[in-house]
Amino acid sequence: TPSPCGRPPRDRGAASPPRRGRDPAPPPPSPRSPCLLVTGLLVVAVGHPTPPRGPVERLTPADLFIAVTTTGRYHRPRLQLLLDTWISRSAQQTYVFTDGEDKELRKRMGAHLINTNCSAAHSRQALSCKMALEYDVFIDSGKKWFCHVDDDNYVSAGPLLKLLSQYGHAEDVYIGRPSLERPIEATERLGTAQMVRFWFATGGAGFCLSRGLALKMKPWSSGGTFMATAEHIRLPDDCTVGYIVEALLGVSLVRSALFHSHLENLGLVSDIHNQVTLSYGTVENNRNTVNVKGPFSVNEDPTRFRSVHCLLYPDTPWCPGPWRLPQPSRDGEGGRDAPTGEKK
Repeated sequence: TPSPCGRPPRDRGAASPPRRGRDPAPPPPSPRSPCLLVTGLLVVAVGHPTPPRGPVERLTPADLFIAVTTTGRYHRPRLQLLLDTWISRSAQQTYVFTDGEDKELRKRMGAHLINTNCSAAHSRQALSCKMALEYDVFIDSGKKWFCHVDDDNYVSAGPLLKLLSQYGHAEDVYIGRPSLERPIEATERLGTAQMVRFWFATGGAGFCLSRGLALKMKPWSSGGTFMATAEHIRLPDDCTVGYIVEALLGVSLVRSALFHSHLENLGLVSDIHNQVTLSYGTVENNRNTVNVKGPFSVNEDPTRFRSVHCLLYPDTPWCPGPWRLPQPSRDGEGGRDAPTGEKK
């Protein structure tokens, strides 16, 4: 049975130790009991973009903290692709959270590879274990924006910065794409049988939190308490984030159609250079990828991530020809990619 939050459950992993931040103390926890009975039908997400806003705050790549969740068995088939493509353009902003040590990855990523020591099983508890550490490392980093993605996402930093610049990092902002057609309906199991309804942004498409909002999440998230919150409500990490933000803090999810997961028909995605995240997967055993022409065949590039990367960054050394989309200035993204397999 699929998880209502778009992911299967996982085993418990080790919680990260408490950390001391330099930020002001958050408000006290809500008295609401976090024990819930959840119902909901997983469907293809339909994003509803908010009306365009002008820039509120000028951001640079240094303001971003991009957390990628992966596991040991996907270091080669998935993570290598990301390192060769979008991470090579955003290496200083990206941190990979995995569940085991990898000498080759350590040489390539250094301190940006974080071994959580969480379970490698694909379970609710292991997902929450990694998210707990992602949260703590972000709080300690002092950066303005936290963005979580999976190891099957392509992230375009230019559109991401443009989107987040429409909000102040001190505001309460939770932005992403839901994977349900309606809010989760949850019943508190202790005390009065109060129904709670909340939206959550699926981790499979990626989501972002402002620092101002993340600080308010501390009572239910810091020092490993995120795992305890997830256990109380028996939901995976992305649903737990939505529960804390919407049900406990009363902050509404900002829905954006610029985030994409494998749960939708990716062949319908257009205007590639303006999308924040992309993904790939299968739907009923059929290939589900963005529909782009490029220098690589489907056999050579089954995810289409390499073709997308060459369209966006034709100066990439391993791109075989001049492949370019008409696009606006991509200020804030610098550096050159390493050829496939080459360590930086």
